[in-house]
Amino acid sequence: MQPETLKLLSEGGLPKGDVLATARIAGIQAAKRTHELIPLCHALALSKVSVEFEIDMAGSCVHVTSLCRLNGRTGVEMEALTAVSVACLTLYDMCKAVDKGMCIEAIQLDSKQGGQRGDYQRMSVQAPIVTGDGMSGEVSLGERCPSPCVRVKFWPNYASE
Repeated sequence: MQPETLKLLSEGGLPKGDVLATARIAGIQAAKRTHELIPLCHALALSKVSVEFEIDMAGSCVHVTSLCRLNGRTGVEMEALTAVSVACLTLYDMCKAVDKGMCIEAIQLDSKQGGQRGDYQRMSVQAPIVTGDGMSGEVSLGERCPSPCVRVKFWPNYASE
């Protein structure tokens, strides 16, 4: 997002009010209703849902993480991914009046414990990805997330002119 938008967000100066509190509530509600949004997802009695925000002034973005827990035998990665997705959409909705050029990028599962298929940890060292950011007919290398994620993260990337 634009640096001016991030400054307004961090100072509570956006027209729609407390953006982070609203996005946190939206993300938590979304995690609890994942089964209503995604076909064949089970309704789960989640024991914990948290949505956290890290304002990154240097990167001109907000990092969003979610942690979901359940006392049961199934994974909760869809609930965590849904929480982050809806929190990001809420951030966009509440900031779009001043910055329509924001991007929602790289929503990903970083780690999980338990569930039918066991534990998962995203590898912290990954090969670069191939992008189409070069000239026409040219292929260039890009990077994945610049730092390790805690659970699920949203990494916006907005290039201001």
